[in-house]
Amino acid sequence: MTIQRLVFIAAMLMPGMGYAADNAAHHLDLTTHPIGYAAIVIFCIAYLLAMIEDLTDLRKSKPMVLAASLIWLLIGAVYVRDGLGEQSAQAFRTTLESYAELFLFIMVSMTYLNAMEDRGVFESLRVWLLSKGFSYRKLFWITGWLAFVLSSVCNNLTTALLMGAVVLAMGREHRRFVTLSCINIVVATNAGGSFSPFGDITTLLVWQKGVVPFTSFYALLIPSIVNFVLPAAVMHFWIPQEQPAPAQESQPMKRGALRMILLFALTIITAVCFENLLKLPPAAGMLAGLTYLKFFSYYMEKTPREIRHPDDLDMPYSVIGDTQHFDVFQKVALLEWDTLLFFYGVMVSVGGLSFLGYLDYASHFLYGVLDPTVANILVGLLSAFIDNGTIMYAVLTMQPDISQGQWLLVTLTAGVGGSLLAIGSAAGVGLLGQAKGIYTFGEHLKWMPVILLGYAGSIVTHFLVNGRYF
Repeated sequence: MTIQRLVFIAAMLMPGMGYAADNAAHHLDLTTHPIGYAAIVIFCIAYLLAMIEDLTDLRKSKPMVLAASLIWLLIGAVYVRDGLGEQSAQAFRTTLESYAELFLFIMVSMTYLNAMEDRGVFESLRVWLLSKGFSYRKLFWITGWLAFVLSSVCNNLTTALLMGAVVLAMGREHRRFVTLSCINIVVATNAGGSFSPFGDITTLLVWQKGVVPFTSFYALLIPSIVNFVLPAAVMHFWIPQEQPAPAQESQPMKRGALRMILLFALTIITAVCFENLLKLPPAAGMLAGLTYLKFFSYYMEKTPREIRHPDDLDMPYSVIGDTQHFDVFQKVALLEWDTLLFFYGVMVSVGGLSFLGYLDYASHFLYGVLDPTVANILVGLLSAFIDNGTIMYAVLTMQPDISQGQWLLVTLTAGVGGSLLAIGSAAGVGLLGQAKGIYTFGEHLKWMPVILLGYAGSIVTHFLVNGRYF
């Protein structure tokens, strides 16, 4: 469901949720047990409550965390009864480890974004864009294309949060522009990561498995563009044609803003190097990058600027202190904790359902009964509800005998299928927290038919331009 991914993101994170698949011979199959049925019911009820958060005013993390707890309570009770308590405990720890890596990655990304917002970075970018005289429609396309390009080399969550901050800064007085732009960003980031071997969890898993060569992934570039452009072209007509209000004289960026941007870029590079060169989780590199910001904040506190006294221009420069105080721990406190706990609820719940045997059962049905094309299309649709990394891991575990064209198809559908729902990808969940009350699950759901048009268009395009792979 979502939850994912983040920079190669999650990548690296979600394979851990395949514990159930790797240990199928060592645990109980509870898919036809009352405990299994109860877990499914609990998850569906919690998911429904999360979907209607706007109607109930019940924060989405509450039912999902409760569902996760109840599902594993049921699992633990059965396993302890049968003397297999250590099995379920290890499975839970594996899932929890996946969440911990994701949580830490998001924490660092959001902390940097909050810090840059505090320093006036996004306000400055907003003023620059508005000074160019772009209409809302042009801004809609500019932010969409930027998200598409950035997500092919950077994780989709960080890309979505970055572009979301820009959209919120530019369209604060136009709710519809912000809502549609956030939807556009979600679609663009998921599409942009689908043709790059390291742009998304699905492509990374397929590449590491060796079923698709590195260069063959770029055959998905045109289908990915279609997936992004078709919905955007329809939403274009609902974006207001007028220009935003001219930007007023803005304050210059605060002290340290440019250096924070460089530190954030260095943090992303560090995370990528940790994963690609050292084979360590990206979260380890992100936490190393957080120390860059911490030490820089310490530097700013200990080196107040020299400012000329405003009442006496003849006086020499004197140290009067930095009036623009910065505390990195305040930025951590400003994280969207409801979203982060929602991440926990979904990941742990899905991990429990996987351990019960449902994911493996569904995978066998897809490739044992259905045509591969139908199965791969359904996999994409399921990725709007269940984390695409988990689904792709299950597919790879099955090792279905399909052509390279079909492997590319399932890579595409699993990658872009999460755009169908706001909680179908890390990008969507991240923006739900960042643009809370403006970009909502319900608003995204209204545009699902249009997004589905792009989903279908990308599949048709894949068959038309990549027929040689089948």
